[in-house]
Amino acid sequence: MLAQVWKIGAFSQKTVSKDEAGVAGVGSNRDAGASYDITLAALGGALGLKDAETEGHSRRVTGYTIAIARTMGLPQDQVRVIARGAFLHDVGMLAIPDAILRKPERLSTEEQSIMQQHAVLGYRMLRNLRFPFESADIVYAHQERFDGSGYPRGLKWEQIPLGARIVAIAEAFDTMTSNHAYRTAQPISSARGEIERQSGKQFDPDIVKVFLSISEQTGRN
Repeated sequence: MLAQVWKIGAFSQKTVSKDEAGVAGVGSNRDAGASYDITLAALGGALGLKDAETEGHSRRVTGYTIAIARTMGLPQDQVRVIARGAFLHDVGMLAIPDAILRKPERLSTEEQSIMQQHAVLGYRMLRNLRFPFESADIVYAHQERFDGSGYPRGLKWEQIPLGARIVAIAEAFDTMTSNHAYRTAQPISSARGEIERQSGKQFDPDIVKVFLSISEQTGRN
């Protein structure tokens, strides 16, 4: 499963088995929190309608997050909660104006400030829907940095929820290795090197080690 996740980088039925989907809490009848999964699927669909690139990014980030969390040996229930947060980490983009979200050039300083509100907006959206706090808090904190220089609250170290620290690495990896209107995808080796360089700064150094070990195991160098 890990090899498929890293090689293809997509969280879908093509790369994740039904059992894996159950762990993620997406579309699983076995999940005790099925009502949350219905909400998750609906929000994911809404993201896809607004911006297909954002939804594809969310699915890939979820796949990477599951791989990291499982390699860390986290319990299945915790992996499920973290995966939900990973899938919805950009749900706040639903409240960002299309002119900004789909702009083909780099954003202005003002536009970046508006875009950065997506973490808070997503958190509020999920709490209004009574989504589990643990997953919603990942949405709130996924743009925090390990050294405290992130946003929106400037959290650092263990103040940042574990799931958010995992998602931060997964999201950065996918962002760097995917094509964008203003930037072409970086090679896998470059992305891995940048994540390693940001260990202890942007990212939790212990989780960086796990991330790099998965890459090495699957031969993506």
